Amino acid sequence: MGVPAFFRWLSRKYSSIVVHCVEEKSKECNGVRIPVDTSKPNPNEVEFDNLYLDMNGIIHPCTHPEDKAAPKNEDEMMVAIFEYIDRLFNIVRPRRVLYMAIDGVAPRAKMNQQRSRRFRASKEGVELVEEKSRIREEILGKGGYLPPDEIKERFDSNCITPGTEFMENLAKCLRYYVADRLSNDPGWRNITVILSDASVPGEGEHKIMDYIRRQRAQPHHDPNTHHCLCGADADLIMLGLATHEPNFTIIREEFKPNQPRPCALCGQKGHEIKDCQGVAREKQGEHDEFADSMPASEQEFIFIRLCVLREYLERELTMASLPFPFDFERSIDDWVFMCFFVGNDFLPHLPSLEIREGAIDRLVGIYKDVVHKTGGYITENGYVNLERVELIMQAVGVAEDNIFKKRKEDDVRLQRGPAYLTGGQFAPQALGGRGRPDVVQNARHQAFDMRMQGRDQHNRDVSWSLPVFQAGTSDGQDGRGVKRKAEDSDSEPEPEDNVRLWEDGWKQRYYKTKFDVDATDDDFRKKVVRSYVEGLCWVLRYYYQGCASWKWFFPFHYAPFASDFKDIKGMFTDFEHGTKPFKPLEQLMGVFPAASGNFLPETWRSLMSNPESSIIDFYPDDFAIDLNGKKYAWQGVALLPFVDERRLRAALADVYPDLTSEELKRNSLGSDVLFVGKSHPICDFIQELYRGGSNDVMPAELCHGIQGILNLDEDPILPEKPVQSPIPMLRDIAHNSGAEIILQLYSLLRHPAKVLKPGDWERGNNRGRGNWRPQLGFNSNRQQVHLDQSAFRTLGYVHTFYIFSHGLRGKFCHENVEKVCWLISKVKGSVSDDCLDDFGPEMRPNNSDQNKRRH
Repeated sequence: MGVPAFFRWLSRKYSSIVVHCVEEKSKECNGVRIPVDTSKPNPNEVEFDNLYLDMNGIIHPCTHPEDKAAPKNEDEMMVAIFEYIDRLFNIVRPRRVLYMAIDGVAPRAKMNQQRSRRFRASKEGVELVEEKSRIREEILGKGGYLPPDEIKERFDSNCITPGTEFMENLAKCLRYYVADRLSNDPGWRNITVILSDASVPGEGEHKIMDYIRRQRAQPHHDPNTHHCLCGADADLIMLGLATHEPNFTIIREEFKPNQPRPCALCGQKGHEIKDCQGVAREKQGEHDEFADSMPASEQEFIFIRLCVLREYLERELTMASLPFPFDFERSIDDWVFMCFFVGNDFLPHLPSLEIREGAIDRLVGIYKDVVHKTGGYITENGYVNLERVELIMQAVGVAEDNIFKKRKEDDVRLQRGPAYLTGGQFAPQALGGRGRPDVVQNARHQAFDMRMQGRDQHNRDVSWSLPVFQAGTSDGQDGRGVKRKAEDSDSEPEPEDNVRLWEDGWKQRYYKTKFDVDATDDDFRKKVVRSYVEGLCWVLRYYYQGCASWKWFFPFHYAPFASDFKDIKGMFTDFEHGTKPFKPLEQLMGVFPAASGNFLPETWRSLMSNPESSIIDFYPDDFAIDLNGKKYAWQGVALLPFVDERRLRAALADVYPDLTSEELKRNSLGSDVLFVGKSHPICDFIQELYRGGSNDVMPAELCHGIQGILNLDEDPILPEKPVQSPIPMLRDIAHNSGAEIILQLYSLLRHPAKVLKPGDWERGNNRGRGNWRPQLGFNSNRQQVHLDQSAFRTLGYVHTFYIFSHGLRGKFCHENVEKVCWLISKVKGSVSDDCLDDFGPEMRPNNSDQNKRRH
């Protein structure tokens, strides 16, 4: 998730969370490279159990790097990806699990951002080609020198999207890579490898989080598992905190600003393409023999220790004299939720909250101030208490006017530069400059001049609200006592800001400019706020429980103000249940511009370019970018139309029959694949499943507590079965030691078996208790005992005996017992009246008694 400046702010505020990685390098002996033995202890003096790779953060820099020459073809790209994974494995050295997750089909809320990025990338690519062609002609026309233009097809990074042939080939190559390492690398021998490729729905980092949540819910889970997650996105930090795992570390490349990049025209470093002069490269050595001997410095890695961040946050968030018990884990959840307001991939950030301006510190301060009013935490297990959120938003809304004015004041001060640039030996010098500064003759006078200049600059800043503040100084001064020349001004004028948040009436201008609605339209404001509130609930659920709805998205380009969050308690109830993700080719139609249509089937592609297409409006050739108060175009808002899902599916229904079998396969959804080595405890169990041809439940005790269902693959990798290399430059695996099987992880929520049968509800309502029968235990298929006819006759005798003995009112004398026996015999017909003569008269009941008993 892109949260600009979040990591920079975090690492500066909590500096001890960052640790530099210790990396053991391979050695070379007699021209032979000796690889690192990753089975040895970790040189970082910590042992990690599980390593998770957010693969898209690896694929992009390996396929189109910014600091070096791009790979020549797809095979080189795959090899670069393999080497990158090898390097990470060497640093982390996991002992149990390696989980590789590639972005699959994303929720609709994410697809809007993907659509914006891909339309921009396509537009910028076309503009770069045009600019290179124009500048090349100008330089050659002036007699400059440029290396010959290599004719090669431009790599379209948009192909790194589920459903393309590139992603299908990547999955095949990764299967080969895993099998090779399991067969030849001793560090991989006993680990479990899980590959979740682009056919598995969900973003890579959220598939990883889903795996961790599922394993935490299992009875065999080890709470001391040490997790390490690789990725550069800022949301990984918040996702790691959301797991509440005590041992969680993130590894990422160390960011080094202002690194020189090669010119896209001449390939030399030190200038951009717009400043290229067409000067020939200087020779490296007498015969240019050292031209390629100075490779670019290798990117270094750092660890971010979330356990240390938890210590910082515990001190930051601990509050005394609370009206409710303090729960640190709940406060962590609240902190993660408040970070959503400053930026995420699914919602635009609130206009008044910028990380660079201390927005998170402001939110934490307000959170601690109003906690006595809220009476509790604002989140619980992925659900939001909107009534308490409203109190925080209203507190931010009170300060919005001052925030906008302070922002403008800081911008103007930054444009004017420092208050005073002194001369002499205290003057700033350019790096590498050969000139020596002049010696200060009178230090006292020099210090006095600095103070006076600083005071004058402060007085000018205080009067920022005057018209001269808005238009600049009237005499053309730049704030340093030296008149600026015309060529010193910025070549590109600042875009006009029609909203002017620092002036009165900013809210009315904002809604009129951004939404094109009148300031008096309160219903529309509530509609925007309601959608934003739904978004906050969706994002938190996404972080803690998984995707609540694959269809939901925020239907606006801009966010409301914090002061607009009024009466939000009843604005959200729940999301639509049972939604399904898009299929891969459907997502391509939703996020690709027409320029990337070559990755789609021909008839599908025509829907993007044919003027008669019913969805041609989804694919504009050009679109506006609103800087929205920012300076650079990549920071602005791409004003693209939102895709109507119903219209898209209706248009695709006509072209679905045109898909080939290969395209149908690429358009299907897949499952995770599990790999183990031959020496792994579960390898024999997997081979037995393939021999028997049946699926089975995964024994958790054989695989680090992982539980799931193992399904047979159509074309599996098995021990002693050769594996063919999909890359010509790499050898086949003749003696394979790996085994592969499809893994379907258990769901966290397991519903009990259904009890009611069709019609039970109607019969129960119409006939009272219906045909209800008592049931012993919870097993409805329990075998019941059945009685034969003789058993029923015996039960009948006993039942009759009970009735008449109860009728004699308990007087069980000799006479009564005989009378009962006589009555039983008469009722059952086993004794005739003639037989009664054998009994004495005292035993024979009189007629009155007999009639009485019969009644």
